[in-house]
Amino acid sequence: MAEAYRISGVGRLDEAQPVGFTFDGKSYGGSAGDTLASALLANGVHLVGRSFKYHRPRGIVSAGAEEPNALVGLHRDAARKTPNVRATVQELYNGLAAVSQNRWPSLGFDVGAVNDLASPLFPAGFYYKTFMWPKSAWTSLYEPRIRAAAGLGVAPDKPDPDRYSARYAHCEVLVVGGGAAGIAAALAAAQSGVRVILADEQAQPGGAMRFERGAVIDGQAGWDWTQEAVARLARMDNVRLLTRTTAFGYYAQNFVALAERVSDHLAEPGDLPRERLWQVRAKKVVLATGAIERHMVFDGNDRPGVMLASAARTYLNHYGVAVGRHVGVYTANDSAYAAAIDLKRAGVGIAAIVDWRDNPRGGVVEEARALGIEVLHGRGVATTGGRRRIASMTVVPKAGGGGRVVPVDALLMSSGWTPSLHLFSQSRGKVAFDAVGQRFLPGTYAQDCICVGAGNGTDDLATSLREAFAAGEKAAREAGGDGGDKVSRPRVEASESWAGGMLGAGPGAGSGTTVKAFVDYQNDVTAKDIRLAVKEGMHSIEHVKRFTTTGMATDQGKTSNLHGLAIAADALKKEIPEVGLTTFRAPYTPVTFGAMVNHARGPLFEPTRQTAMHGWHEDHGAVFEDVGQWKRPWYYPRPGEDMRAAVARECRTVRAAAGIFDASTLGKIEVVGPDAVRFMELLYTNPWAKLAPGRCRYGVMLREDGFLYDDGVVGRLAEDRFHVTTTTGGAPRVLHHMEDYLQTEFPHLDVWLTSTTEQWAVIAVQGPKAREIVAPLVEGIDLTDEAMPHMSVREGTICGVPARLFRMSFTGERGYEINVPADYGEAVWEAVWAEGEKHGACAYGTETMHVLRAEKGFIIVGQDTDGTVTPDDAGLGWATGKKKSDFVGIRGLKRPDLVASGRKQLVGLKTKDPQTVLEEGAQIVADPDEPVPMRMLGHVTSSYWSENCSRSIALALVADGRDRMGETLYVPMPDRTIAVEVTATVFFDEKGERVHG
Repeated sequence: MAEAYRISGVGRLDEAQPVGFTFDGKSYGGSAGDTLASALLANGVHLVGRSFKYHRPRGIVSAGAEEPNALVGLHRDAARKTPNVRATVQELYNGLAAVSQNRWPSLGFDVGAVNDLASPLFPAGFYYKTFMWPKSAWTSLYEPRIRAAAGLGVAPDKPDPDRYSARYAHCEVLVVGGGAAGIAAALAAAQSGVRVILADEQAQPGGAMRFERGAVIDGQAGWDWTQEAVARLARMDNVRLLTRTTAFGYYAQNFVALAERVSDHLAEPGDLPRERLWQVRAKKVVLATGAIERHMVFDGNDRPGVMLASAARTYLNHYGVAVGRHVGVYTANDSAYAAAIDLKRAGVGIAAIVDWRDNPRGGVVEEARALGIEVLHGRGVATTGGRRRIASMTVVPKAGGGGRVVPVDALLMSSGWTPSLHLFSQSRGKVAFDAVGQRFLPGTYAQDCICVGAGNGTDDLATSLREAFAAGEKAAREAGGDGGDKVSRPRVEASESWAGGMLGAGPGAGSGTTVKAFVDYQNDVTAKDIRLAVKEGMHSIEHVKRFTTTGMATDQGKTSNLHGLAIAADALKKEIPEVGLTTFRAPYTPVTFGAMVNHARGPLFEPTRQTAMHGWHEDHGAVFEDVGQWKRPWYYPRPGEDMRAAVARECRTVRAAAGIFDASTLGKIEVVGPDAVRFMELLYTNPWAKLAPGRCRYGVMLREDGFLYDDGVVGRLAEDRFHVTTTTGGAPRVLHHMEDYLQTEFPHLDVWLTSTTEQWAVIAVQGPKAREIVAPLVEGIDLTDEAMPHMSVREGTICGVPARLFRMSFTGERGYEINVPADYGEAVWEAVWAEGEKHGACAYGTETMHVLRAEKGFIIVGQDTDGTVTPDDAGLGWATGKKKSDFVGIRGLKRPDLVASGRKQLVGLKTKDPQTVLEEGAQIVADPDEPVPMRMLGHVTSSYWSENCSRSIALALVADGRDRMGETLYVPMPDRTIAVEVTATVFFDEKGERVHG
């Protein structure tokens, strides 16, 4: 099919570079530089999809990221199927295959269109009042059908084979938006020599200059000036120019996320990533995000062929495409006149310009009349005719009276321009309502940014460029720029008017009507839906939004929000600011999961961390388990051993001789500074002031609510230095917890926190012969019990390597933990192993560690606690300093419910049958015959077979557990009920004598 609507010699594309593509299996032709939307329009294709709720025919509305209708699927191959791609943004490439969405069996004949006829059954909010009866039908009927109907496109069902990239960047000035204002700001900032990033979502920056023909800057046409200025920026070493890049999120401390489309426009991407995620930290941010044209609200405003005036002008002046042969215009704004004039000059018939305003004046109005275009002022479009494409518009006077049917094959509309405040709002800035312009503008700034141009409500081009240039200069100067070579401020010699506008519904869609005058195209929300929400009692725009779903689609109401506000305000008889404004949330436009996830999938889903001794463990047959991100030896089976046999052997060996354990994964944090002890006093329940250097103490950390957060042994190395250990999985969160309090609650303390988890390899030697194994390797440390008692730390050398040696135990046996720089970890391990073999020691894994610590009643935070356990609940009340007046969680501990009777407390359990091992997580009851629902007293937290006790052992959280010693409770299981006896938590060496040797 020839490009019947392509006008030769018009636009900026190279018609000598044809591009072939398909839409719904039919072949079409386009030109290099086309978007899918412009190519379809060039071929006379207006019907591109079906609406979400009513399955009404829908066409192309815009020419940019605000597009609500033209969402298509792109199919590169069986694995590369991307739904909900905006045809107005997708660049054309040879072989592109696009399909329409939300229709069956075809776009032209969609069975779902019956919903349009049944629309009275689906008013706004109907889903809040239906699908409630019968109850059993929800899971079998309602939910499956609702889920099947949800959404527009079809999600891909195969793994994504594409590659994605990520970059971090820092700059002094980030300019978002590559229109004339953004370019002016970037030029001004770049002249000072500071690092500047200019990001724009289009393939070619230029903004409104893509369609404006009346702008003249520095003696050049507006578009030519932008291209020359961008080329100049590209040649500057301190400027990074990012095209096809959308700033989608503005976060704290001037952190802005950008999504760059790297190869979506290429037929053969090769080795290029599909997208790149930029995470930019800027000292100053200039938001030149422009304004978005609003549609008019009237009956039938969604028919294919009805579009924004600026879109039609873009398709003509940039792509050389006429959107129709006989075009109508419906406007309340001067800018739409320019679209009619450009089309008329290109040979396109203009049926009439319908202007809502009573007496529009100005150069564009007179020029339109001079060209013979009929201008119908003080009138509105009440409805349209046609089905798969608009065929007519019915024009009526505002004051009432008979209508006139005007044949058209396209209808352009403009109710004015809305400043794009999405990123400003995401930055937590507060907007202010402009009563004169009937729009929201940037108000109070929360971050170091500035809005310029149309995004700041500045409609005049000359004023926009002046304020943008000044903003760029100021941002660079305040970011440390030196002035550099002065660039002259752009001089605007001619521009166009964007004056005028209206909000809300037009004639035929006012109060009391039931016509389908669409406010939100993507979610099929009409003016009557918003009025119904108000009638149902929704008086806040946030409630109206959720009741009707206006503004909740992927376009976030870019064209519809102000209309919805105005209609709700009119129904409530309030001013717009009284109704409120909905919240703009990231992302500004949809971002693929691939861009966000990036490399973090498959084996790279999260980092795999290995200790310095990992290779040794592999060579010696270790079976590994994942603990956090670490690969830890689980057990070391010998030939013929299963897991139970291997663990039993390891447990016996540790208690009889010794065991060697890789404890490198424990979190390690260095707390250093003059106020280190004061900081420790505040972060832990224990007292630290009297702990002498060279001694250790078991520390308990709480959340603000008084519940256990983490634990670990802390060694005091000097008056101003602590070596803090945490649980393996808790290391990152504990450091964050510490930093959070240091920066926000205790900033007056002179303390530094440093994570050293990966700097130290830790080798634990546990068992009666531990000292004999360690002694030959240690230099400069006296290992006698008198010189180095239990819970001590010393610094010296081991195998000639600087080391920190802790005497501590998580098994209840004499124990030492050797800390050496990770680079020497494997060499020292091998030396320890060689000594250990002489004494009959074994290497043991995490499962044996769990059994041995459970035999001694030592808890693991996160396993024997559940986020609601206090130190007293866990039997650690002794670790809370009774004389301490303050620490994190002290007030939480005093809450009545945390000291009341009936709380779950940690206890031991012994099954009546010693051979029965309980399941962790199993519930515990007092009376297994109690009728359902029976009262649950608690649950099993840890359960093992203990070879050293020759029986099963378990720990559990049980209500009033310590008062139930000796009591028989029950653990109901699917196949039987297990009787258990409540005991103390220590099952082995109850007096604790073995730890001292």
